[in-house]
Amino acid sequence: MAASDLRAIEIFINAIELGSIRRAAAMQGISPQAASQALSALEQRLGVRLLHRTTRRLALTTEGQQFLEEAKPALASLARAGDRIRNVKDSIAGPLRIIAPKYAFLPLLWPLIDEFCTRYPEIEPDIKLDDRIGSWVDERTDVGFRIGHPPEEGLFVRRLFAMQLIVCASPGYLATRGAPTSIAQLSEHRCSTFRHPGSGRVLPWLLNVEGEVTSVNVRPALSTNDAHLETQAVLSGHVIGLLSGLSAAPLIRAGKLIPLLTRHMTDHMSVHIYYGSRPAQPARVRSFIDLTVERLLDSSDYVLDSHELAEAEAKGHRS
Repeated sequence: MAASDLRAIEIFINAIELGSIRRAAAMQGISPQAASQALSALEQRLGVRLLHRTTRRLALTTEGQQFLEEAKPALASLARAGDRIRNVKDSIAGPLRIIAPKYAFLPLLWPLIDEFCTRYPEIEPDIKLDDRIGSWVDERTDVGFRIGHPPEEGLFVRRLFAMQLIVCASPGYLATRGAPTSIAQLSEHRCSTFRHPGSGRVLPWLLNVEGEVTSVNVRPALSTNDAHLETQAVLSGHVIGLLSGLSAAPLIRAGKLIPLLTRHMTDHMSVHIYYGSRPAQPARVRSFIDLTVERLLDSSDYVLDSHELAEAEAKGHRS
């Protein structure tokens, strides 16, 4: 049914209840002529006359009485449905569908989920961690995170912070094997590599060489498609690795990892949050986006400044 028909049915019901097309028009905020035209158009589409009307009186036809008895409760039911969905939209409860990369994202995402669920116990998180790019619509996603740009057009995106790629080793590895002082010396060390979960391809290390992001192939002593496992391998002293600041920054600050070759560190990629049209979002989605921006916009939790990097690297070489 067209929206114009629903409007005409409202005018029809109001005219009967108020006893006047003029009063029904005033209630709808339209002219009496427009109301009368809407009623005539409705009668034409239905193929029946609903009202006997003159300039002073109106009365229901037999068909009009039957239509009123069925239309009035149906319209009231539609109004109740609208009220219910508006109430649901404004309540911070119900399912919240989040999608994010599996790559190193758990340390960042879980504190947000934990805080949000503590604030709003009626929230039901549905979280998918996947490095492969899926369909935002098919996944029925409310909020997504991504390293780089959003996976589809038509989404709103906001940059949160830069993602650093830092060559790291444990103090134990450095004590046993020493530290590379140049990219060329990486060939003499045991290096870890990340294997893309979708393609299975071993990814090169991305390093800054004279201001340009350069792909450097290293011989893998260990390769994996899981960032947490790679971080554990580096922490255990088996390999040195190119780790994201999401994993490495807290561990470097704690002295558990040492940054190496910091002059070659890159931060050309960023962490983004993406979502659909904000005005149409339920309150639970808007509130989660607001919390994310509040906690992560330009956050230094996962980003080391140049002074921190230099000091941590120097400390590792002295040890």
